[in-house]
Amino acid sequence: MTIKVLIVDDQAMVRAGFAALLAAQPDIDVVGDAADGRQGVALARERRPDVVLMDVRMPELDGLEAARQILGLPEDAAHRPKVLMLTTFDVDDYVYEALRAGASGFLLKDAPPADLISAVRVVAAGEALLAPSVTRRLIADFAAQRPARRRAPALRLNGLTPRETEVLGLIARGLSNQEIAASLVLAEQTVKTHIGRILAKLGLRDRAQAVVFAYESGLVTPGEG
Repeated sequence: MTIKVLIVDDQAMVRAGFAALLAAQPDIDVVGDAADGRQGVALARERRPDVVLMDVRMPELDGLEAARQILGLPEDAAHRPKVLMLTTFDVDDYVYEALRAGASGFLLKDAPPADLISAVRVVAAGEALLAPSVTRRLIADFAAQRPARRRAPALRLNGLTPRETEVLGLIARGLSNQEIAASLVLAEQTVKTHIGRILAKLGLRDRAQAVVFAYESGLVTPGEG
């Protein structure tokens, strides 16, 4: 199946370079590009991409608000794209807030070309781009600055089984499904089932929000693991 991608960035050379790289892949189709967040939101609704590559800082409408608008569709909407944030900063409050809004992860603009291609495929498949240590550090840093938010999320942990709580903790430490399965001596399909139940019970959209929740609830503490 072909992955439809929309690129939103205020730098023309970045858009052109990303478009050329992605369009050369047999399973990726670049369906458009936009120079600011407002245009990006309009094109996302018109072109119905599977993945939106969204720059964080742009004129007219920044990437955070554009991501919120794109991801703000009702849960039963016929089509909801995945949003992958692009940034030149490895620590950026905008990126953390975008993850809380439902973005599927973030990628540094200076990442190797192979990482960009892989990121698009990972996000399109419904996973979150959270394995890089810089992402875990980003979420941990900002969660540590928000202790007041922890009480309500911590109470919601009570609805999880001990095994689901264990799986959530491993997700937050950046482990893949395969790594979680090996760590807990479970079948990978069983891990996927646990993750599906965790998301449903906690009312979370995806793995990215699960990681944020784990830190905000205090289940995982910054610097741990």
